[in-house]
Amino acid sequence: MSRSFSIALGSDHAGYTYKELIKAMLLAEGHTVRDFGTYSEASCDYPDFIRPVAEAVARGAFERGIVLGGSGNGEAIVANRVRGVRCGLCWNEQLAIWNRSHNDGNVLSIGQRTISDVEALAIVRTWLATEFEGGRHIARIDKIDA
Repeated sequence: MSRSFSIALGSDHAGYTYKELIKAMLLAEGHTVRDFGTYSEASCDYPDFIRPVAEAVARGAFERGIVLGGSGNGEAIVANRVRGVRCGLCWNEQLAIWNRSHNDGNVLSIGQRTISDVEALAIVRTWLATEFEGGRHIARIDKIDA
């Protein structure tokens, strides 16, 4: 790990187990983490936990956010409704690299029902370690934010 980040985490019931694994890994690796919930596998509505993560990243309270659900699709949709958030749904390390290097992604979405826990942890580590390339991608991000 090259540097530590302040990271907001959130999930619904279907992403709870991986959220807990990711949180433990992040803390062990020296990151600052705030868990916005959910706090169990009891059925819940993902927007209640994902929107606060996205809003915290958008206002600069956290450098990055990680959101989880069963597929990660709904979570990415909710996060991307918040201005200033660039959330990518990643199910392998290459997508995590592109999310960061091409899109300057500041929120990562993962689907617990789509990948193994080992893959999820690898994706998070890769995503955190990847820098934004800048260059030709800056104008594209400016268009997204406009």
